[in-house]
Amino acid sequence: MLSRDTDFDSLTKGFSWDIPSRLNMATQVCDDWAAREPARTAIIDMTGPRRRDVSYAALREMAETMATALLDRGIVAGDRVGVLRSQDAWCAAAHIAIWKVGAISVPLFKLFREDALRSRVMDSGLTLAISDAEGAAMLGPLGVTSLVPEDGLPDMFTPTLQTGAEDPAVLIYTSGTTGKPKGALHAHRVLTGHLPGVELSHDFLGGEGDCLWTPADWAWIGGLFDVLMPGLALGVPVVAARMPKFSVTACVDLIAETGIRNVFFPPTALRMLKAEGAKIPGLRSVASGGEPLGDEMLAWGRDAMGLTINEFYGQTECNMVVSSCGASFPGAPGCAGRPVPGHDVAVIDAAGELTDSEGDVAIRRGSASMMLEYWQKPDATAEKFRGDWMLTGDRGVMEGGYLRLVGREDDVITSSGYRIGPGEVEDCLLTHPAVATAGVVGKPDPLRTEIVKAYIVLKPGAAASPETEQDIVNHVKSRLSGHNYPREITFVEALPMTVTGKVIRKDLKARAIQEAQS
Repeated sequence: MLSRDTDFDSLTKGFSWDIPSRLNMATQVCDDWAAREPARTAIIDMTGPRRRDVSYAALREMAETMATALLDRGIVAGDRVGVLRSQDAWCAAAHIAIWKVGAISVPLFKLFREDALRSRVMDSGLTLAISDAEGAAMLGPLGVTSLVPEDGLPDMFTPTLQTGAEDPAVLIYTSGTTGKPKGALHAHRVLTGHLPGVELSHDFLGGEGDCLWTPADWAWIGGLFDVLMPGLALGVPVVAARMPKFSVTACVDLIAETGIRNVFFPPTALRMLKAEGAKIPGLRSVASGGEPLGDEMLAWGRDAMGLTINEFYGQTECNMVVSSCGASFPGAPGCAGRPVPGHDVAVIDAAGELTDSEGDVAIRRGSASMMLEYWQKPDATAEKFRGDWMLTGDRGVMEGGYLRLVGREDDVITSSGYRIGPGEVEDCLLTHPAVATAGVVGKPDPLRTEIVKAYIVLKPGAAASPETEQDIVNHVKSRLSGHNYPREITFVEALPMTVTGKVIRKDLKARAIQEAQS
């Protein structure tokens, strides 16, 4: 664990990865704690009729019996096994069981439709999944057999296989915001690579009384490796609660009922909390990642929760590489944070050289949370790198050691010679009292190359009128600058969103292009 008594610069300069050649994540998140403190609470499971505190000893027993069942079904090292369950103790045990036998877990999402599930099943080649009755019904038509632990497991225990740190362990598919989802194949070292960033984003997670939760599903990198597995590895109880559709009331009640002190809130959840004027006392840390929050949201967090929200940055291919940490260094408005110890994050130019100007955000090879490859896509893997640097696809600027994100490479708007990041405009739009959520893209324009086009969902009671439109434009003009306000606004009922709550700008971009051509 990182020391909160050491200043950040010293943490960074003195940091080196200590990754043993033999490593299995099942040992990190379960076996070690079960041996040292078997009665220690691992998971607070709120998915049943009543609260169930699952100890590390109980979690290990669940995983070992499930591992035995996997071996009975012919699973061997390197096989892909799906996990299609909502947040619950069996979901955690499923991944641990798969890693125990040296197989590769493939997180799947309950809200997927058939085509999304089929694409991942076909691409990964999995034929067996650990699920529940609902998930089994979803997977059956795709030719996938389900192991449902509630139906009973063999009364035998399988120990953990001694795998290597570079052996594949988990295949996580990207959310598909910029094309067909690709499978990022990660090794057993991936959890170790996440830990420093997770600790920093929660003001040194692991303090007395810490208890961790996220409304994000454990099928994604954020839920699985920013919350569940780091919490288990650090001995911090993790709350499991089913919330297929985020509810402000349910969220506030859950935090009060379970004593949650540390939360990873996706930006969409924070916006909903802010929109409903929620107050959440008793939290020690809140982390958020996925897109910049903006000063207004950070100010609301200080007022509503009595703390500074720590932003972090990463992606499925290499996560938790930049973070804020209010307990260690001051934040910089509009910036995601500073590179996390152990991760060399920089902005590079087209030649792969460091630049002080805007450029491509990249991570140097050697990051412990970096993927091994895109599953069965050598060309796509090669395209992801520029020399020793893995390209994130984002544009940014390094300012005094802090990373300021400008936007996705294909999201940046070029208007009258200005380069405009849509996130900043979206953040400003969200501060208008009539705006519930917004998506901003560049619309082709013969005079300016592109104009800033905003698609806006209004709050209940707000009128989609020319007066409202002009008021929103004036609002942005007065807060940003004279060139990056939306020159066109379209009011819509809903925005296209990924399952992780990000606006799918490529869909809005396609709509804007079609509008320009009509």
